[in-house]
Amino acid sequence: MQWTSIIAIFVLFWVMCAFVLLPFGVKTHDEMGVDKIPGQADSAPANFRPLRLVIIASVCAVLVTTLYVLNYDNGWVTVDDVNFFNPPEMP
Repeated sequence: MQWTSIIAIFVLFWVMCAFVLLPFGVKTHDEMGVDKIPGQADSAPANFRPLRLVIIASVCAVLVTTLYVLNYDNGWVTVDDVNFFNPPEMP
């Protein structure tokens, strides 16, 4: 696999991990007991930490990309293994 493909796959996994991790650990102003600014949405986060999100998403994306590349090179799980619509007949 070319290194440019690995970078592209890493970016895709990073974005996916970041969006999956966004709602975890975030609390609203009402949940934290902090006063809201007039006109602020009720669902606005009070403790959003983007650096923490970037670090956790990066670690997650590195792990998932590593597994993907190793599977691509070693062929642990192939298309034939996940073919549920036309499975091969057992003898």
